[in-house]
Amino acid sequence: MTQGLAAVSNVLSGPVRKGHASHGRLAVTRLTLSNFRNYTHARMETDGMSVVLTGDNGAGKTNFLEAISFLIPGSGLRRAKLSDVANIDVKKQKDETFVRWAVAANLAGSSAPSIGTGIEKTTSQGGQGSREKRAVHVDGQAVRAQSELAEHFSCHWLTPQMDRLFQGGSDGRRRFLDRMVFAVDPAHAGRTSGYMHAMRERSRLLKDGKMDDAWLSALEETMAAKGVAVAAARMDVAKRLGDLCERHSGPFPSARLVIDGMVEGLLEKGPALQAEDHIKDVLRASRTLDGQKGTTGNASDGKLSHQSDLLVTHLPKGQLAAMCSTGEQKILLTGLVLGAARLGSLDEGKIPVLLLDEVCAHLDEHHLGALFDEVADIGAQAWFTGTDEKLFHQLKGRARFASVAGGNITVKE
Repeated sequence: MTQGLAAVSNVLSGPVRKGHASHGRLAVTRLTLSNFRNYTHARMETDGMSVVLTGDNGAGKTNFLEAISFLIPGSGLRRAKLSDVANIDVKKQKDETFVRWAVAANLAGSSAPSIGTGIEKTTSQGGQGSREKRAVHVDGQAVRAQSELAEHFSCHWLTPQMDRLFQGGSDGRRRFLDRMVFAVDPAHAGRTSGYMHAMRERSRLLKDGKMDDAWLSALEETMAAKGVAVAAARMDVAKRLGDLCERHSGPFPSARLVIDGMVEGLLEKGPALQAEDHIKDVLRASRTLDGQKGTTGNASDGKLSHQSDLLVTHLPKGQLAAMCSTGEQKILLTGLVLGAARLGSLDEGKIPVLLLDEVCAHLDEHHLGALFDEVADIGAQAWFTGTDEKLFHQLKGRARFASVAGGNITVKE
């Protein structure tokens, strides 16, 4: 184990532990939506306070949280296609399949006063055809990669759809872990996108039967280097998050986080360069099979970085989270999200924004009160949604309240 931890430290070369002397608090001070979901235009000023959004089911409360979730790398809290986010009514009015949508935010506590994202249509080289792509702006200037958002903003979310996180497929747990890593190690977003890009290029070559050894070897070398760095960052954050949750568990159970994957196993046993060499050998040996199946990672000796799984143990019960009751899983997951917020404040000196969708529906009164107290103790800006304003009475004076109905938002004084 000692050798493995040393290997992880060498791979990371210090991107996670920044050693900031002072802590900051990230907050959305103004959020503006254009043609986003059921909103043609909406704007909300928060003064950096937490926000409680209430209204009937289907009013568009979650859409506000989803808009904020697009301000970090990825596909948002609903994993939606870019074209599916555009306002349907506007599409009908214009009789077009493509409608631009945008989300913009003014920020406090960030290295960028404003960031924004949306969809745009670009014409391919030669003027033949077009495609939809994600547009990203930082301080009014277009930037090339959405991974740059992680340099300026971070957030964590808890939604009803995550109730089965521990019982569903590994993809959701891996994305959950990566969001926690983004918050303390912004470079992780670039590593994961670099790994996935190299993997897609390799798959395309194999599918087309182009067995160019030099080209494939270069892509596999990139996958090995990026994959080891991704795995090392995940291992580091998983270990420290588990330790932190155990120290600050309170009413939320402590947890142990372990990553099940070939790359992580290699890093536990030996140095990073040895792990990279092994991965390159595995990829080279699996070229024919990967080409036949159209997928990467058909080796018999384990899971590559895009296949790794996060295994969470409920420590007080000594039981894997997947084996716990639904209620226990919800409480355990809530504790992990709060722990991730604490970890961000310790590592980056930045307290991430929390997006807490319909929390009253999946927490009992005791744990709901504990959640409010923990958010206050951490000092995070939290965006809550719910159908009954009375359930948030403890937040009076500490949060901005607003009602949502019919694509309109009304802030209450």
